[in-house]
Amino acid sequence: MHDFKLYQSSKITIKQSILIQVDSGYQGIQQTHANSQLPKKKTKLKPLTKADKKANRKLSSKRVTNEHVIGKLKCFKILSCRYRNRRKRFGLRVNLISAIYNFELG
Repeated sequence: MHDFKLYQSSKITIKQSILIQVDSGYQGIQQTHANSQLPKKKTKLKPLTKADKKANRKLSSKRVTNEHVIGKLKCFKILSCRYRNRRKRFGLRVNLISAIYNFELG
């Protein structure tokens, strides 16, 4: 399932005042969330300008830190595979894994 379809089916609402920076998997999010930043895409007839490339690089450099953290957290199988235990304890387990990650950083 694509990122944007997964976002739509989750029914999560994000306040319009919050700026969200997403990758190209979220094409179409501007219709539901006006305060969003996506990288510009080139077409066959319209290549990207230098300014567009620079803006895409700047956006990617901001997002890459989050992507690295997500990658580190996914070394725990509970976060990389389908969760099959009780939902009630999922938040606790995610918090514990996040605490382990933060402890390694400190």
